[in-house]
Amino acid sequence: MIISIRDLLRSAPTRIPAPILLVCGMFALHTGSSLAVTLFDEMGSLGVTWLRLTWAALILLALGGRPLWAAFRGASKNELVTVVILGTVSAGMMAFYSESTARIDLGTATAIEFLGPLAVAVLAMRRPREFMWIAFALLGVVFLTQPWHGEADLTGVAFGLGGAAFLGFYIVYTQRVGSSFRAIHGLALSMTVASVLMAPLGVPEVAANPDPHVVLVTLGIALLFPVIPFLLEMMVLQRMSRTTYSTLASLEPAVSLVMGMVVISQHPALAQIGGIALVVIAGVGAARGDSAVTDPALSEQSVLGTERAAPDRAAARPHPDIPEPARRARGGARR
Repeated sequence: MIISIRDLLRSAPTRIPAPILLVCGMFALHTGSSLAVTLFDEMGSLGVTWLRLTWAALILLALGGRPLWAAFRGASKNELVTVVILGTVSAGMMAFYSESTARIDLGTATAIEFLGPLAVAVLAMRRPREFMWIAFALLGVVFLTQPWHGEADLTGVAFGLGGAAFLGFYIVYTQRVGSSFRAIHGLALSMTVASVLMAPLGVPEVAANPDPHVVLVTLGIALLFPVIPFLLEMMVLQRMSRTTYSTLASLEPAVSLVMGMVVISQHPALAQIGGIALVVIAGVGAARGDSAVTDPALSEQSVLGTERAAPDRAAARPHPDIPEPARRARGGARR
């Protein structure tokens, strides 16, 4: 089984177009998120999140095998620090997102979380006219939460905003780790860090209700989110232009809305559908507004193996959500 998965991961980057991989990752992510919500009442959102991170770490460590340890031993101190940061950010992102989806609809939580990378991308352009996209997105969130009804869960919204901040850092550090490690190696290490950090919050909830059925179900959910989408995202971040990536990523709130409807029957009101549309339009508009600053995709690379991605080429490639001044400040520093 592990061998077949390894073979698939080796061949996928060269056989499947990056946009298709990214969209597949979105559907896997939000299918996993939808299924996870159904378990929150039985084991708590933090308990379920910790189990998913732990399963993900174990799966990725097994898939990494000996080349993973060779990559770990050959990594520099700075590379390992970056992995630890990514693991910390991943834990925070998943915890905040889970707490948000435990209180508000999936589509709403995803749209709020999307504000983070959208704001960073718009601020990076430094063109006043592009700020209208932030206004579009904020208006969309207003329609989603419908505060005029007085029923908005402010705690869920606050967790969503916290997840937005973590998501911005996650995207940046995912590409940094991806430029130093094979995708599966970087994720195996970062998920291990995330699992360890989440343990103090998740273990008590699991111990309070150690249901074997829930523990096993979280194994399947972990494959859907975070294993598959995180792997695919780390792969495509090295292969797509900034405009293409940002445009496709803008569809995520809509994907989340659809999966919430299909999997857990969260049927939005017409105003909420309009809110999602505004957020998607804002994301696409911001991406197209930055289309003048495009970059070629890196050469396609295997996800598995002992060699690491060439650091200098990755350093030269700007990320869609890293402001230009920050890139200049890093100078020739390696991603």
